[in-house]
Amino acid sequence: MADTTLPQRIGRLFEPVLPRRFRRPSVVVPVVRLSGIIGLSTPLRPGLTLSTVARSLERAFTWSKARAVALAINSPGGSPVQSHLIFQRIRQLAEENERAVIAFIEDVGASGGYMIACAADEIVCDPTSIVGSIGVVGGGFGFSGLIEKLGIERRLYTAGDRKAMLDPFLPAKVEDVEHLKEIQRDIHESFITLVKARRGAMLLGPESTLFSGEYWTGRRAVELGLADRLGDLRSTLRERFGEEVSTPLVAADRGFLGRRLRGIGGAPPFGDAAGLAEEFLSAIEARALWARYGL
Repeated sequence: MADTTLPQRIGRLFEPVLPRRFRRPSVVVPVVRLSGIIGLSTPLRPGLTLSTVARSLERAFTWSKARAVALAINSPGGSPVQSHLIFQRIRQLAEENERAVIAFIEDVGASGGYMIACAADEIVCDPTSIVGSIGVVGGGFGFSGLIEKLGIERRLYTAGDRKAMLDPFLPAKVEDVEHLKEIQRDIHESFITLVKARRGAMLLGPESTLFSGEYWTGRRAVELGLADRLGDLRSTLRERFGEEVSTPLVAADRGFLGRRLRGIGGAPPFGDAAGLAEEFLSAIEARALWARYGL
């Protein structure tokens, strides 16, 4: 029995003389854009979380006859939990659907952004991309001296001796800071283990350098084995799959309600002073994180 129907055979017969826009692409590589701060998400500044990218990843990896999936990454990092959840989902989908994954780092693939890039089978970056920052950072402000000068009395009531540790309005305690550093070391070790598992023998620099939290240009990252090659998405995919490769962008679904509602309660994104303050503070935090990499 024929493996195609009569209309399909007729379509293939005339396909060579059809305008390119009417032809079926010979090779398809869906592209998923992963851009922004990881975990920092507000109505006006949607960041990267598993919930915001899960649908687009699912669509890309289940795309009919796709030869591979491309990830266009531009992120300075953020939440280690969300970074790892996105990493895991990419690996699960890649293995379930037997798809190769190629990550393309644009301006920045640092910290959690680099963790996500490690989900790919190959990492490509621009010579001037910022890559690395395999470490953990946390910080804040202390206002205990300020409120004392202003004559403000701090009243705090807790159940649990250390429930209020690292409160910005109380003096920092040595034991509290050490507890935070212990958590950071634990997260850092998990990050290191993940990078070693994914990059393995490709890593060429000493561990004291690679895992110090330092970051490099794309050119240096290739030399250190943190990335595989220099290039851009369009040129690399054409070189790999041919000039006729189709690279459809798989965007996240954002319906009418998704654009207008915030959170479970459906409060308007800027209908009150608290909402505006949240957006303002989020913008400052995001700006500070990008600024760490000179952007």
